[in-house]
Amino acid sequence: MTAAQATSATSHTAVDLNQAAGLKNLQQLIQLRWIAVFGQVMTIEVVHYGLNITIPIQHMFAVLAGLVVFNVVSLLRWRTRVRVTDAELLLALLVDVGALTAQLYLSGGASNPFVFLYLLQVILGAVLLPAWATWAMVGVTTLCFAGLAVFAVPLPLSPDLHQGLASPYVLGMLVCFALNAALLVTFITRIVANLRERDLRLAALRQRAAEEEHVVRMGLLASGAAHELGTPLSTLAVILGDWQHLPHFSSEPELAHEVAEMQEQVARCKAIVSGILLSAGEARSESSGETTVCAFLDGAVEAWRQRRPSAGFRYTNRFGHDLPMVSDSALKQMIGNVLDNALEASPDAVHFEAAREADALVLTVSDQGPGFAAHLLPHIGKPYQSTKGRPGGGLGLFLVFNVARTLGGTVAVRNLQEGGAEVRITLPLAAITLPEEGPTDER
Repeated sequence: MTAAQATSATSHTAVDLNQAAGLKNLQQLIQLRWIAVFGQVMTIEVVHYGLNITIPIQHMFAVLAGLVVFNVVSLLRWRTRVRVTDAELLLALLVDVGALTAQLYLSGGASNPFVFLYLLQVILGAVLLPAWATWAMVGVTTLCFAGLAVFAVPLPLSPDLHQGLASPYVLGMLVCFALNAALLVTFITRIVANLRERDLRLAALRQRAAEEEHVVRMGLLASGAAHELGTPLSTLAVILGDWQHLPHFSSEPELAHEVAEMQEQVARCKAIVSGILLSAGEARSESSGETTVCAFLDGAVEAWRQRRPSAGFRYTNRFGHDLPMVSDSALKQMIGNVLDNALEASPDAVHFEAAREADALVLTVSDQGPGFAAHLLPHIGKPYQSTKGRPGGGLGLFLVFNVARTLGGTVAVRNLQEGGAEVRITLPLAAITLPEEGPTDER
């Protein structure tokens, strides 16, 4: 993946996160509207039948019916899972303001203590909407309040504010305040949590994009270095081949052994260079071939054993029913990096286990070393987070995390209670295996 592709993928994911946040916010408004409908029904019943205050309940229930229909339409819109725009949220809030205005007009206008529910709509707009839409909400609610003060007919209530809670108006103000406070605390907390979750995921995506760009730069550097090293390594191989046939070297077994050792190391260097170019999509003399999961793992372990022989290394393959796959040099390098780190931490005891859990390949590497430093454990997988104390340390596990993430997998790192550390890699089989060929119908 190039840096441009990584940036593009991040921008697309950012759009998806905004879409998810918009849907969650619309869901909160739908839930709030159901509560408003229930609360208005209860209030109308209490005022008309409990307090014996004459209000046009038929018209008010008609307004409620319209609000219920709108909420059902909003619920169907939410179930489409299509991105919710700011204009749609503004429209939903304006409908709520319109329904509230109609109810207040029918029940006393500006003298109704529930007129302060306008503040709830304004605050919701301030949290959910951009600045221009919020100011639009302020203007609309202000005009509605002024219109109620001019055109609505006040309720026939006696001026009994001095009676405290015995006054219907004071009691209504108390209920309005408690309702405003409770709804604000409940729904603003939820909405802010949605927005905070989106911001955190966006920050994680930006960090991931930066790490992937770092990987791309490292890949380009490694590919260029591999190209440059190819020619001198080939020259060394030719020279060492010529030396093998010189009488001076063939007559002395010690020198002949050293030349053979040098040839082996040059061949190993050429294999590393080929692996780097193969990972970069520029194979020198070999290409990926079809194999199976067990054969691939066994081959990767055998190649690592030849490179890093250790008497304390144990390998357990519990994968079970074998599946076809394509040999992946990046995956092989990932396994080698984890085993290298474990061997450096615990030269006498390293255990590598491969298993199948549901539809995933689980690779577990454990050792009996000192484990990961406690202050570094939360940051394992980020570049240059290492306890080895040398420049460039920590890139091995950084590449392991990126390869696993590219395949849709995860990497879990922990310290064992009995001592040592464990690295657990989980890879979905769908990302690394080939579809099994079913029986064919031969006629």
